[in-house]
Amino acid sequence: MSEPHKKEHDEKHLEKLTIKELREIAAEFPHEKAIHEMKKEELIAFIKEVKGIKDEHPAGKKKHVGKIKMTKPELKAKIRELKALRLQALESNEKEKSSRLRHQISQLKKKLRRIAVA
Repeated sequence: MSEPHKKEHDEKHLEKLTIKELREIAAEFPHEKAIHEMKKEELIAFIKEVKGIKDEHPAGKKKHVGKIKMTKPELKAKIRELKALRLQALESNEKEKSSRLRHQISQLKKKLRRIAVA
C-alpha cells in the first residue's frame, strides 16, 4: 500500500482504528498533552486538528435531554388527581390498577420532597 493512500485511509476512517493505532499516529506529531492519557474521542480530535481535517459530524457525547420538570403546585395537583383515581379503582375492586396508581403517587411524592429540599 502506498503512503499517500494510507494517509487518505487514516483521515476518512479514524473512528474505526483502535486506540493503540491512534496513539501511534498521534505520536508522530508534536504534542503538549500526554497521548497515553487521552481517550479515543480526544485522540481522533487531536489527529484531525493536527492534520487540518474538518470534522463534518463532531463526535461529541450526546447531551442528556432531561424531562420537563413539574412545579410544586403541578405535582400536588397531579397527586390529588391520582388519589381520586385510586379511590375509584379501590371501590370497583381493581387491585392491580390501584397498586399502579399507588406507586405513581409514591413516585410523585418523592419528587415533591426533592423539590422541597432544593
